[in-house]
Amino acid sequence: MREILNLQVGQCGNQIGSKFWEVIAEEHGIHSDGKYHGTNSLQMDKVNVFFHETIKKRFIPRSIIVDLEPGTIDAIRASTYGRIFRPDNFIFGQNGASNNWAKGHYTDGLELVDEVQDVLRREAESCDCLQGFQLTHSLGGGTGSGMGTLLLSKIRDEYPDRIINTYSIMPSPKVQDTIVGPYNVLLSLQQLVNLTDSSFCIDNQGLYDICHRTLELPSPSYTDLNHLVSLTMSGITTCLRFPGQLNADLRKLAVNMVPFPRLHFILTGFAPLVPKENKLYKNLTVQELTHQMFDPRNVMADCDPRNGRYLTVAIVFRGQMSMREVDDEMINIQMKNNSYFVDWLPNNVQTAVCDIPPKGIDIAGTFLGNNTVIHEIFKRASTQFTLMFKRKAFLHWFTAEGMDENEFVDAHTDLLDLVADYQQYETIESEQYTMDDFENDFEEVMEED
Repeated sequence: MREILNLQVGQCGNQIGSKFWEVIAEEHGIHSDGKYHGTNSLQMDKVNVFFHETIKKRFIPRSIIVDLEPGTIDAIRASTYGRIFRPDNFIFGQNGASNNWAKGHYTDGLELVDEVQDVLRREAESCDCLQGFQLTHSLGGGTGSGMGTLLLSKIRDEYPDRIINTYSIMPSPKVQDTIVGPYNVLLSLQQLVNLTDSSFCIDNQGLYDICHRTLELPSPSYTDLNHLVSLTMSGITTCLRFPGQLNADLRKLAVNMVPFPRLHFILTGFAPLVPKENKLYKNLTVQELTHQMFDPRNVMADCDPRNGRYLTVAIVFRGQMSMREVDDEMINIQMKNNSYFVDWLPNNVQTAVCDIPPKGIDIAGTFLGNNTVIHEIFKRASTQFTLMFKRKAFLHWFTAEGMDENEFVDAHTDLLDLVADYQQYETIESEQYTMDDFENDFEEVMEED
């Protein structure tokens, strides 16, 4: 069994994480008391990937819940599925990070990190074959961004050969409640570039747009947004949790999605997204599902994939469907949208199919795209940072925690380099690799040896 260990850090990370556990517990037939009440034997086939089974036949999420203040932790404990979590795995401080990355990374977070590592080791040792870690957090606050990235660095040191994925919520200029958010985002992105294998970037503005335009919700709540994110997380991990016609795992996904180590920031999408009133009248086909997944309005980030090019794409289909139909549709979509894919990466669309659909839906699909347009999000973060840093606004809150101004300059330089990398691979054209090129490369290698 290839287990995955989940970490949820900060208020946003914990709210998304607890919603994720609700969704996958329902899919596996596990009720809020931790007991199995399902009807399908396939639900139990790979349940140990995310759940640990006790002697009394209770299933406990393999999750560590971390925050620097007790408020969110108390809310999770009081929720419907609060009793399912192991009490030892709740780790919290008393002061909070005050939306300050430095507090989470250098001072208050550092005091709590040893306790988290002890719990993490205990959970990792109880696994037969640990596949990797997934972290849910936001980049705009203090705990999720500061302490979240601190934990990533500790995990990378201790488990260098395991896969690390993050579900990172990017703040948006239109939906942002933290004025020092640009500082926190910039410092977090520098860490994510170096520490993770894949980062699934989800933008608050993109989620709000989906709720307004597609789901026709006039005033979406955080519960609605979190549910969208949890559906995507459930879709990405579905092939690890259920048997299917074509299976993928975290390492296989990372190998096929990330052509260059630094370019591992991935856009996500989910289908079908239909207003509640229209659900009864919708008869979905594989063609409609694919069309909606590739629709720019369905991307959970505030950027248009048509302005960039896809380096790689992965799609996870769920439900009873023909593999032939899926393959034909994939070829069809690539032929129609040939200009939106780089031509120097052949076979850059990966497909996985799982027979078991999400609860309440007949067929569904999760979309993952490594598109160069994501540099627009990074550029936006860079612009907001520059406006504030030019005037040294709010900087004293970070330097008071022991940070140096040069750390901001270095982080900004790294971000601009990342933007340049994405722009470079967006414009590069394929070239024929001749025998002369091979001989020249071979001679260079021999000379170096």
